[in-house]
Amino acid sequence: MNAKPKALMALDVASWALLAVSVYLVLVYAPMEAVMGNVQRVFYYHVAAGWVGMIGFLFAVFAGIMYLARGDRKWDVMGLAGVEVGLIFSLINIVTGSIWARPIWNTWWTWDPRLVTATIMELVYVAYLMLRQGIDDPDRRARFGAIYAIVGFLSVPLSFFSIRIWRTIHPVVIGSGDAGAQGGFDMTAGMQVAFFFCLFTFTVIAVDLLWHRVRLGFLADKVEQLKLKFSS
Repeated sequence: MNAKPKALMALDVASWALLAVSVYLVLVYAPMEAVMGNVQRVFYYHVAAGWVGMIGFLFAVFAGIMYLARGDRKWDVMGLAGVEVGLIFSLINIVTGSIWARPIWNTWWTWDPRLVTATIMELVYVAYLMLRQGIDDPDRRARFGAIYAIVGFLSVPLSFFSIRIWRTIHPVVIGSGDAGAQGGFDMTAGMQVAFFFCLFTFTVIAVDLLWHRVRLGFLADKVEQLKLKFSS
């Protein structure tokens, strides 16, 4: 196994350091929201996780296009990594959203357009992983993964714009939203610092995880090639 690159080691350290600072900003530095109280603090990680999840899925689209154009299996490995990282952070987004919703909406779940479309998006990519497992041929699996990642990405903008298209109780913190949204608030300067720092922190952490997953994926691909070579 190739030694871990020094740049990746530095990124590991930076990820932990940024996460520690983000915890301080969220729990201490940012002021408590006047109406929602301390539960509003989950918003910083909730939005950051959703942002990074969508970036992971977008990365999978890029990797899928590159595979279809060049036929290099490394892009399939990268696309799979992007989907897995996207799924992790999208799940964090859904879970933290439920934590926020319980005291604000008095329920863990409601059939709100944002919640429904976010869950559909998550299930679309869970299906991607499950269907890949049923394809033995690596090249056929890679083509399927590339096309699925591109088509499946339609669920991402649908989820993002759902609270701007349909009447919803989910707040739009940045930009105008539905007047009936429950839980909307205006960010103070301190809140904005915590918010944008968390976005940056989660982006760095996602890049770190993506790099690790790609390295692991390359090793798994080499093992699979060796198995096919000796079994033929």
